[in-house]
Amino acid sequence: MAPRVLVSDELSETAVQIFRDRGVEVDFQPKLGKDKEKLAEIIGNYDGLAIRSATKATEKLIAAATNLKVIGRAGIGVDNVDIPAASKRGIIVMNTPFGNSITTAEHAIALMFAVARQIPAADASTQAGKWEKSKFMGVEITGKTLGVIGAGNIGSIVCARALGLKMHVLAFDPFLSKERAEEMGVTKVELDELLAKADFITLHVPMTDKTRGILSREALAKTKPGVRIINCARGGLVDEAALADAIKSGHVAGAGFDVFEVEPATESPLFGLPNVVCTPHLGASTTEAQENVALQVAEQMSDYLIKGAVSNAINMPSITAEEAPILKPFIKLADVLGAFVGQVTESAIKEIEILYDGQTATMNTKALTSALLAGLIRPQVSDVNMVSAPVMIKEKGIVLSEVKRDKTGVYDGYIKLTVTTENQTRSIAGTVFSDGKPRFIQIKGINMDADVGQNMIYISNTDVPGMIGFMGTTLGEGGVNIANFQLGRDKQGGDAIALLYVDEPIKQEVLDKLIAHSAIRHAKPLVFAVD
Repeated sequence: MAPRVLVSDELSETAVQIFRDRGVEVDFQPKLGKDKEKLAEIIGNYDGLAIRSATKATEKLIAAATNLKVIGRAGIGVDNVDIPAASKRGIIVMNTPFGNSITTAEHAIALMFAVARQIPAADASTQAGKWEKSKFMGVEITGKTLGVIGAGNIGSIVCARALGLKMHVLAFDPFLSKERAEEMGVTKVELDELLAKADFITLHVPMTDKTRGILSREALAKTKPGVRIINCARGGLVDEAALADAIKSGHVAGAGFDVFEVEPATESPLFGLPNVVCTPHLGASTTEAQENVALQVAEQMSDYLIKGAVSNAINMPSITAEEAPILKPFIKLADVLGAFVGQVTESAIKEIEILYDGQTATMNTKALTSALLAGLIRPQVSDVNMVSAPVMIKEKGIVLSEVKRDKTGVYDGYIKLTVTTENQTRSIAGTVFSDGKPRFIQIKGINMDADVGQNMIYISNTDVPGMIGFMGTTLGEGGVNIANFQLGRDKQGGDAIALLYVDEPIKQEVLDKLIAHSAIRHAKPLVFAVD
């Protein structure tokens, strides 16, 4: 029996035909995504669900999808899919991360022009029969400084367009190397410098814990008087109320927003303010972009349902069925090694070296490297996957190297990750024991043997007496239970590390008490996705 796919949002006839041509039965109901009850009633009859943004693949819907194997999102954002729920049910979630990059970048440039010349307000005034030429005095783009927050796929296109407009471009991106910045023709800066110097600021970062509210009230206060701010990325990156106050005070001269904290946005502190241009999340709304992502999602879903090939999956590594049983635990190991370094590294990465020792050197290291890179980037880019991660590393100009060698130590095989930033070099190694679970075996050249838990604390300190007692007491007083406690040091009185597996996330006040100790240099909370 041919696999069945339900298309519950608008896709082109060409995209629907791709399913049919590849042997997939298609039920095309483009309005069904808005009917939650009806969708939940019939979803159990399908192997695949193809959607855009109207359909909400909630936990409730996924629970009813008893036969569903794959959800394909035509577009990059997967905010409308409950990925943890899908993962628990073994449902692959795919997106199309690169199909609408040019369209979104062009919309940001269009909003920048609209705000610079007050075009919407001037249009409304003129069509109302007025002729208020002196009222709509604008500013030139040429020669102005554009601050780009996030120089990834979309941000780099914006940079190129801005340079073509003869603007000076400053870029803030922790993963952008100086070499890549020079190649792009932009100046890499820290956020505070960008805020102080930019005439226009445009955001092109995903929504993560680190980027949420990146333009807060405090950050906006650091901006150059007369700045204009553009957001075509995600609502919530900018404090809308604080921005409204800054516009009212005259500190910010204008803003162009395509995304909002709450969508659909029927109200916002920005609505009705002078020289604020708002659009209803049109970043990807061009004929070309919509067609590109529709074709891509149809191809990807068909390839999976007919051939078992996985590409652009958010929650599934790209590996063959034959490799899966052997690779699965090492895929998890690679992911947590990358996630460890990604969570403790805050400066730009210049080089990545991955060492495969022993049996790991004979495996599909491409899949392992992709998993490791996805783990490394995920703290910054939440929807990265094994397909897009290597592309992102290449785009950022980061030097990547793999080393394979025969068994050299007591372990049959292990993986070691070494990352060089502008400030330091970090390394971590791990292996998989007979129980199939990943273990950390070395950090900063210091040997240890540590389980990987969902919530952990990594502490770097000077080796002095009393540290174990201090850490245990501080966590205990903070109501934190320790499941596992591993220590290591390079020499007596030298550098020491502690890795604690705890039962719940660490509150900031507990971290503050740890860091207050004169011997502790860093105390970093870590979170890992574990089975």
